[in-house]
Amino acid sequence: MPELRLIAQNALPQGTVTTLAETRIEVLPMRRLTVLMPGPDAGPLAEALMAQHGLALPAPAVSEGDAAAECLWFGRGQYLLAGPAPSPLLTGAATLTDQSDAWASLLLEGPLARAVLARLCPLDLRDAAFGQGATARSEIGHMAASVTRVAPEGFRLMVFRSMAETLLHELRTALEAVAARGRL
Repeated sequence: MPELRLIAQNALPQGTVTTLAETRIEVLPMRRLTVLMPGPDAGPLAEALMAQHGLALPAPAVSEGDAAAECLWFGRGQYLLAGPAPSPLLTGAATLTDQSDAWASLLLEGPLARAVLARLCPLDLRDAAFGQGATARSEIGHMAASVTRVAPEGFRLMVFRSMAETLLHELRTALEAVAARGRL
């Protein structure tokens, strides 16, 4: 009998999906995603994360790191390690849960990105309130989401993989509407 293997796949085809008015929606490649839950004392996790991955444990609403290795505040008492496989030494400091294939990630980037996202999300996206490196759990449309400012005009949006097509549709529709206003 042949051996069966399950292979995690992105919820959407990877790459640029839509570009309009110099603003693009891009499906990002799957990354290793691990939720870290330290319990009431996050000190041991902060030490282990720094020692093993060179990442600081982020303050609320902040992300630390870069595209290769990043740690995001992911809600009260929760952090998301994105990129590297977690060191086994983190298991003594937190409960770890692999979420790699549970989320779909898209990049919304360009001069209309903030206006597009403002149509769908209740966050204050102005630079003073949500600068580069800021992250929040919120809603996009009716979907639970994570929003992270990754560039001056760019946002990484994460939703549960079952909502990936809906997010893509909502972003395209909002981008078309915002771009059309500029042509009036």
